[in-house]
Amino acid sequence: MTVVPVTSADLDASEIAWFAALCSDDYQFLGVPDPALKSSWAHCSAILKEAEAQGFGNILCPSSYQVGQDTLTFVAGCAPITSRINMLAAIRCGEMQPIMLARTVATLDHMLEGRLTLNVISSDFPGEVAESRFRYQRSREVVEILKQAWTQDRINYEGQVYNFKDVSTDPAKPYQTGGPLLYFGGYSPDALELCGQHCDVYLMWPEPEEQLKQRMKDVHQVAERHGRTLDYGLRVHMIVRDTEAEAREYAEYLVSRLDDDYGKLIRDRAHDSISLGVAHQRQARELADRFGYVEPHLWTGIGRARSGCGAALVGSTEQVLEKIERYRKMGIRAFIFSGYPHLDECRSFGKRVMPHLKTCTLPHVYGRVPDQTPMTPLGAGDRR
Repeated sequence: MTVVPVTSADLDASEIAWFAALCSDDYQFLGVPDPALKSSWAHCSAILKEAEAQGFGNILCPSSYQVGQDTLTFVAGCAPITSRINMLAAIRCGEMQPIMLARTVATLDHMLEGRLTLNVISSDFPGEVAESRFRYQRSREVVEILKQAWTQDRINYEGQVYNFKDVSTDPAKPYQTGGPLLYFGGYSPDALELCGQHCDVYLMWPEPEEQLKQRMKDVHQVAERHGRTLDYGLRVHMIVRDTEAEAREYAEYLVSRLDDDYGKLIRDRAHDSISLGVAHQRQARELADRFGYVEPHLWTGIGRARSGCGAALVGSTEQVLEKIERYRKMGIRAFIFSGYPHLDECRSFGKRVMPHLKTCTLPHVYGRVPDQTPMTPLGAGDRR
């Protein structure tokens, strides 16, 4: 029995994703910049191609202004060099005029032939400090306009931020039926309201299991009020070795050259550094034992030099598989894994763990991807 009702209740497989380090978040030693691992087209596209080769079904392409490549440009560039893997592209709501964003997403969806999913983000823009309620209102309106663009012939919208009247949706018709799935992470009441009403997969960062269960219950209450269910996802780092001792040794190696003052600088420069979710990651570190473990195999040392997802599963192949199965029984259906360095750990996880997992892609589970090119203006339909 899952913690709460989930959309894919009977699904006996999981969507397993990796992470493209677009925001210069790649290290041999955590917090020690390495020119060979910086965010570049060559390095990040290599991670993505390796993830596809290892059988991952999706890859998160994050967004950050200070140290990052442009996410949607990167995804477009990866369309012709991949053929199977989905791309979970972060969209910072309000960054682009919503109808133009709908067209951009539709174009990407056709380029990828339905291999696109979206991570809805409500962070501040560079140079902006906006009140949280406004940011989520802006995101809500963007999502509602996207859904009109993907499912209706005309856009008519009156909101607090955006107003549109009788705009054709022909250029914004996506490849997937109903448009790409929407993944979302956030902890505030406004965030939960947006997710529960409009999104498909609620993403969580690593915390002790009881806290994860409460997160699921909180957002389900909102979804239930809107007559909906959600699927749930977990974003967590991985350190998997043949034995637990080897995995723990590598965890210590990873932070062996970390200067904590520089680690704080890395954390603070991110736009989400003051978010409620980041505060919960900090709380998990504070509750951990002297070795950084907040519960068996959940190590919080990553968060010493990273804003956002700040913990890793550390253990042998068998121990990590057991932990993933515990999460699955809770109702988690989508996993986004990563490891340092991302290319090496992608191969390591692919070799050690992927052969033991039954995998799927949620757009296919949801029936979003058509069997042939759809009759849209960007597909096989008429240009009007």
